[in-house]
Amino acid sequence: MSVQKMVVHAVDPDGKWLYRVGGLSALAVGLGYIIIIPLYMMAGVPPSGGEAKLAYLAENTAAWWAIIGLSVLTDLLYIPVAFALYLALRGINRGAMLLAAACLGLFAALELAISWPNYAAMISLSGQYSAAATDTQRAVFIAGAEYVSVLLATPLVAIYTILVPGIGIFIAGLVMLKGIFSKSTAYWGVVTGSFALIASVGPFLVSALDVAIIIVSTLTMVWFWLVGYRLYRLGQQ
Repeated sequence: MSVQKMVVHAVDPDGKWLYRVGGLSALAVGLGYIIIIPLYMMAGVPPSGGEAKLAYLAENTAAWWAIIGLSVLTDLLYIPVAFALYLALRGINRGAMLLAAACLGLFAALELAISWPNYAAMISLSGQYSAAATDTQRAVFIAGAEYVSVLLATPLVAIYTILVPGIGIFIAGLVMLKGIFSKSTAYWGVVTGSFALIASVGPFLVSALDVAIIIVSTLTMVWFWLVGYRLYRLGQQ
């Protein structure tokens, strides 16, 4: 075996704990998605417009608090997965894996900073809207909901929820083709990333953002399971 192949396939003994943590985190992300996706589908696609969203969230409060809680947890778990992937694949292409890990981390940070605080605010507003006694009070809550609704409907949402993690997964999948992950895991990452790239910039996204998110999330879920299994096995070697 050549020196280059030995470097590519070597397991860093000092990083085994990170492989195990990253592997378990990736498996947990996949499990979180398998719960979030059915919850999202059962609640139905959120309507457009502030007042419509308030009424919708008032009817689906429990489901959306569960979605937010699980989503925050999975976003946090992206971080150890990104570090573990970088450690496992840096011997092949350090620069590419830095970019891939940065994309995964940026996705988590933006979701935690933008998406879930605003959805939590919308749920709180929906409760206050339902309890309002006068049209004047309801108008105040509707105005606040309209602002948040417009914010969550901007193209920026598609960029950081689909495109940014899609780039990270696509790059990691390409690097995996030469590394210690299986070809199926590598190709699944490339397919997942490719669909995310197409969906986030194509006309399909304009009319079906929620459908695109569900499809990308399903593909990502399977990829995280494959990655998690392999990372944990590396930690056991």
